Amino acid sequence: MAFTKLLEPIKVGNLTLKNRVMFPPLTTGYEERDGSIGARSLAFYERLAKGGVSYIVIGDVAPVNTASPTPKLCDDSQIPSFAALADAVHAHGAKLALQLFHPEYDVPGVGRLIMASRMAAMEGQKAQAAGDMETFAAKMAESKEIANQAYAKLHHDMQHFVSEATVEQLGEIREAIAACAARAERAGVDAIEVHGDRLVGSLCSTALNHRTDEYGGSFENRVRYALEVVAAIKEAAPGLMVEYKLPVIMTNPDGSKRGKGGLEPDEACELAVLLAQAGVDMIQVAQANHTGNMGDTIPPMGTMPYNWTLPVAARVKSLVDVPVATVGRVVTPEAGEKILEEGQADVIGYGRSLLADPDIALKAASGEPVRLCLNCNKGCVDAIQGRRYISCVLNAENGDEATTSIRPGEGEKRVAVVGGGIAGCEAARVAAKRGYDVTLFERAERLGGQIELAAAPPRKAEIMRAVEYYERVLPALGVDVRLGHEATATDLAGFDAVIAAVGAENVTLPVPGADGPNVVSAWDVLAGKVAPEGRVAVIGGGLVGTETAEYLLARGCDVTIVEMLDTIAAGESGTILPTIMAEFAEKGVEQLVNTRVTAITGAGVEAERDGEAVSVPCDCVVMAVGSRAVPFDASALDVPVTLVGDCSGERTADIASAIRTAYAAANSL
Repeated sequence: MAFTKLLEPIKVGNLTLKNRVMFPPLTTGYEERDGSIGARSLAFYERLAKGGVSYIVIGDVAPVNTASPTPKLCDDSQIPSFAALADAVHAHGAKLALQLFHPEYDVPGVGRLIMASRMAAMEGQKAQAAGDMETFAAKMAESKEIANQAYAKLHHDMQHFVSEATVEQLGEIREAIAACAARAERAGVDAIEVHGDRLVGSLCSTALNHRTDEYGGSFENRVRYALEVVAAIKEAAPGLMVEYKLPVIMTNPDGSKRGKGGLEPDEACELAVLLAQAGVDMIQVAQANHTGNMGDTIPPMGTMPYNWTLPVAARVKSLVDVPVATVGRVVTPEAGEKILEEGQADVIGYGRSLLADPDIALKAASGEPVRLCLNCNKGCVDAIQGRRYISCVLNAENGDEATTSIRPGEGEKRVAVVGGGIAGCEAARVAAKRGYDVTLFERAERLGGQIELAAAPPRKAEIMRAVEYYERVLPALGVDVRLGHEATATDLAGFDAVIAAVGAENVTLPVPGADGPNVVSAWDVLAGKVAPEGRVAVIGGGLVGTETAEYLLARGCDVTIVEMLDTIAAGESGTILPTIMAEFAEKGVEQLVNTRVTAITGAGVEAERDGEAVSVPCDCVVMAVGSRAVPFDASALDVPVTLVGDCSGERTADIASAIRTAYAAANSL
């Protein structure tokens, strides 16, 4: 397919973007402790620029010194780090924007309390060092009390600051945003994106803004501050292009509202017209947040349609004469091209997709297969919510671009990969990219291994994109893929290296009756080899057990989950967990946690909880208690063997660790 529109330049304000591929604002966690741009941040964004992205937006840049772990440009001393970043992306033809935001709380007030808590703790530590334990205890208690006050104020302000902030406070925040824009211009940054969510979006919102002054009540009053912020930025940094992230409160299929900050579609369209009249150069239409779960704005696979905000973006585009960007589950270059061809938007935001493959633009031009995002949220959105740095499960280089890349090969080598699951496929890809002659042996008739099982539960079909990528890219790299072929020692003779990725196998709980005719494995259920009916007890409430329960519910079974630990679905994404739990509640799934199975009979499961016997009557028992590595016998081989993925250690691997062990092994040959 020719990506004519996606690769076409576009004029946005005073900038010319070389194509329509945008990296929208994402919180990465890569910044330094003071919020400046360090080596990790710089390498990450430079890698995007090298991959052909035309427009890169740094998310959540604070104009004040907040406690939030985000980038900050609140002091002139931070300008050089942003200047270095601008220079780095400019060297590859990309333009750089900073998304300026202010959190919806009293930053100075909370900051003063946090500083007072730290000072009291320091005084206590000094007293301890001097042997004054009485003062030490008193100061540490004082520190804890002040910290509690800070967190209480923070919790309160996050819900009420938008309504309680004085006009003077709002003025100070507006001035801080303008000053930050001026610093950005001095740093050589190209554009400012106004974060229309957070404080600004809260002021726009009928759900969050309860003010009765000139910033509350009517539509004109609620959007007043947003327009003032735009005007302040344009005055302070007249040389910069100005973009506005327009958050829209959407409606879920059940009629509930999705998001609270921002505006509902009709008012959002009205604001878009006002923003264009105020001199905003581009409008990005996005989903509103403020619900406490980032799955609202960055939904996991299967929960929302692809690019569900596009209808509003198309409405905005029909009303304004400035470019409109769309974002949200635009996974493929083909999808972006179609949106552009149909005139529904002008720029395509590929967020998670560029974490999975930063070379989307280059590959769209060359025809090389793109590694498509799964929308699993496990390496990115979960990390953001957990205050960790993001790292796509499919991309072993994410977050470590400065130190991790595929090395050139060391001479000619013949490499055999045994096993065509996700680890074996990645090992074959990396070895082939290094220039080696690679043969992959897989005993099944298709690549993928356990990925096919993972794709079987409801909402999980998109995970098969991982397999489809390798099915395209391995032949393109010249890998000899031998399906339906279980490798023997004879097959492996003559290779210079062997990478074994033979995976894992399902295990059974060692209790009486576990070998009964009414007991089946979760793997066989997900593979469609067996089809339980009626009442089913799933033993094990981990990720596989939870997903198997969902699979069975979809087929009309009554399900009970029995789990030894105190919770189920511990490995599931926090953005999808509420959906799972809501379904379990609706369909009456009983969750017996802290429960140990003691026996299985023809009538069901016998167990023990808190010293008391528990019986679970059922027609079928499904074992989902884990897996163990499949052993690989290398005794007959006289070639170096490296184990990767599930078979590489005592604990079986998730996708991220499978990819990373395989990448590292193939990159070190």
